[in-house]
Amino acid sequence: MTTQNELQSRLPNPATLIPELAEIGGALFKAIGNGSVPQKTISLVQLRAGQIVGNTYLTVLHTGNLRKAGETDERITAVASWQDAPYFTEAERAALALVEAVLTPNPHGERVPDQLYAQAAEHYDDKALATLTLAIGQVSFFIPLALIGRPLPGVAPTEQWRNA
Repeated sequence: MTTQNELQSRLPNPATLIPELAEIGGALFKAIGNGSVPQKTISLVQLRAGQIVGNTYLTVLHTGNLRKAGETDERITAVASWQDAPYFTEAERAALALVEAVLTPNPHGERVPDQLYAQAAEHYDDKALATLTLAIGQVSFFIPLALIGRPLPGVAPTEQWRNA
């Protein structure tokens, strides 16, 4: 059995290969941090995205972010089964439904039908909906790096990528 310490990512640090990545990531982080959506909600959405794509790095990262923000273990754990969990507000449920709709193919039609948009709009104004959209986009931007590059979960950013 291979231990975590013997594992290494597939890619070297993408930020050293493509320095513009730090600027792009920083701009996305700043844009979604505009205060129109609670940071905990954004982190819940991003954790759910990591779960949907089945990526341990992203789930560990966003679980850690939620813990640092003081989120309870019950709520963090229940993100995977949020539909029937009693821990989430209606606004959080709408945000979690949006990320699932965007990242899960729908063989029966639109991924984000009008009814889901209307449900989200009951809880979020236009700026907040745009922010939620960008939060889903931010995590989606990094999904290919997480899946292809396979950074090491739970490892410091400077140590999670293989040496060039």
